[in-house]
Amino acid sequence: MTDQALPAAGRSMPDKPTRRSSPRGALVGQVFEGLCFAAATALLVALGGLIFSLVLGGWPAMKTFGIGFLFSTTWNPVTDVYGAAGPVVGTLVTAAVALIIALPIAGGVAFFLTELCPAALRRPIGTAVELLAGIPSIVYGMWGLFVFAPLFSKFIQLPLMSAAAPGSLLEKLTTGVPNGSGILSASIILAIMILPFMAATLRELLLTVPPTVRESAYGLGATTAEVVMSVTLPYVRTGAIGAVMLGLGRALGETMAVTFIIGNSHGFPKSMFDSGSTIASTIANEFTEATSPMHVSALIALGLVLFVITFTVLGLARLMLRMQGARL
Repeated sequence: MTDQALPAAGRSMPDKPTRRSSPRGALVGQVFEGLCFAAATALLVALGGLIFSLVLGGWPAMKTFGIGFLFSTTWNPVTDVYGAAGPVVGTLVTAAVALIIALPIAGGVAFFLTELCPAALRRPIGTAVELLAGIPSIVYGMWGLFVFAPLFSKFIQLPLMSAAAPGSLLEKLTTGVPNGSGILSASIILAIMILPFMAATLRELLLTVPPTVRESAYGLGATTAEVVMSVTLPYVRTGAIGAVMLGLGRALGETMAVTFIIGNSHGFPKSMFDSGSTIASTIANEFTEATSPMHVSALIALGLVLFVITFTVLGLARLMLRMQGARL
């Protein structure tokens, strides 16, 4: 009975396995993955379209002037002859000086808020820093033109120009019209703009350091300066580099605040008090007044140059982060 029942039982088993039911939420997961992929693809398409538009629009100027477009300071809409050297140099100089001014102050603010500030003042000061980071750039520009420039001219430019001996290095660095506008004024305004952003970002990075790391250093007898320089800062070094580069990228692309106070001269700045221009300020000043196709093409080519500069800065930031990660 048992031997005969086994084949019968075997023949009664189904030939195909039963189909498993799909887990709950599988369709939602597939839709979510599709939306994420579509968002990433749309971003890449938008970036590619932007690059294509800049190259297409700036090609007539690049074809006409060639590589000399990057090294010529001539900018003459009357004769349709354009060179990008003045705005490019102004962009790099103002951004670099602004970063040199803002970085130590932003680091000091961030370390004060995380290490030294009393608990009662930590939140109000932190909120004030975040509010400063949200002020529109045009407000900084108007404040720089109507408030900062006259004070800068009266208390900084005129005393330095009067104290400079003829033929000295100080005289070469301070030549210009003492009206409060120029490369240094624009750099200071840029520094004031990017300082809250960098300080807020660095503060958030420093707050990620585990309290036990600081307490261990203090328990070994380290001072506050030693804890900051030897423990806290190395712990957030990678993120700090990214925050600095983001601040530099904002300084490179700033438009309205710089346009108000830089003086808008297309030549090479001969001193820190001399007038100059940036790529963004040149485009903002002249795009609506550009009447000839070559003028429009030159402005679009300037936009392409600014894109390349910003992309290079971000690329260097990524390289520095990768090098830091490899060392760690």
